[in-house]
Amino acid sequence: MTTEAPTSDTALSASPPAAELSSLPRRSGLLATAGLLATTAVWGSTFLVVKDAIASVPVPDFLGLRFAVACAAMLAVRPRALAGLGRAGWRHGVLLGLVLAAGYVAQTFGLQTASASVSGFITGLFVVFTPLIGAVVLRRRVPAAVWVAVVLATVGLGLISLHGLSMGRGEMLTVVGAFFFAVHIVGLGEWSHRHEAYALAVVQIGTVAAVSLLLALVGHGSHPGITLPPDAAGWASIAVTALLGTAAGFFLQTWSQARMPATRAAVVLTMEPVFAGVVGVLAGETLAVRGWIGAAMVLAAMYAVELGPRWGRGKKAEGQSEGAVQVPGPSPELSAALEP
Repeated sequence: MTTEAPTSDTALSASPPAAELSSLPRRSGLLATAGLLATTAVWGSTFLVVKDAIASVPVPDFLGLRFAVACAAMLAVRPRALAGLGRAGWRHGVLLGLVLAAGYVAQTFGLQTASASVSGFITGLFVVFTPLIGAVVLRRRVPAAVWVAVVLATVGLGLISLHGLSMGRGEMLTVVGAFFFAVHIVGLGEWSHRHEAYALAVVQIGTVAAVSLLLALVGHGSHPGITLPPDAAGWASIAVTALLGTAAGFFLQTWSQARMPATRAAVVLTMEPVFAGVVGVLAGETLAVRGWIGAAMVLAAMYAVELGPRWGRGKKAEGQSEGAVQVPGPSPELSAALEP
């Protein structure tokens, strides 16, 4: 991770350089938003798919197969995708992949005991963790709105996941997964615009596959080998999560974060736990009243992290402009990208 300052107050992900952002056509920004929204919908809906799949296949084996199939599919589409990536691109891709692997291992193990809807909402805490990580790693001041969000998210998390005075193992692992996803988003925001999106996504996915398969082999001890899905439903889960949730999803995320402001990406990403919660409830999962209150507080925290600083900048600009001649200036998104 570099020590360069991010380009947004919340450090969710660094926006592209100002010159690049200003040159992007409006249509590209809309496509990036639509692509990221579609990705969150797929990710949110696959919580339940993964939970069913790991009932019959060990977690490392499932992740290894999922990411290996995704990597193979992407290389089949573009066999020479990695040819021009360069040493820096490989280094960044592997580092991002290692962090991503840690997040997925923790989250997927957590799904063994946590419900899909609860896992989705807890995973959404990456939006709150991200600015805090950015403050430590990138040396950025944490705005007051973020501290408010931290309190909201902490209370909300307790309402969702505490059982008496203790938190279940699955919920705790999901919190760990959310932390690593936040680290991944900070790194991806710093590096995504420096490399070709498709190649960077392939390296990340391939790294997760390698780590997961290694864990599967080590975990089997004296019985080496990978456990395969026992039926067609299991293979269907691998295919859906590999091709839609992984290959298409991470390419779109990498491509989109290089073409849209950090604030917009953050708000779009908060839709993932919403989709997860809706799909879980439609599938028959239940969330108690206190759980729904907690979920609402977590969502409020996510939006406070992103919209709070942006609203403050808008009010400050409005106050400075009173009584002054109005001079056309850059859009809010471009202004965010120009901040030191």
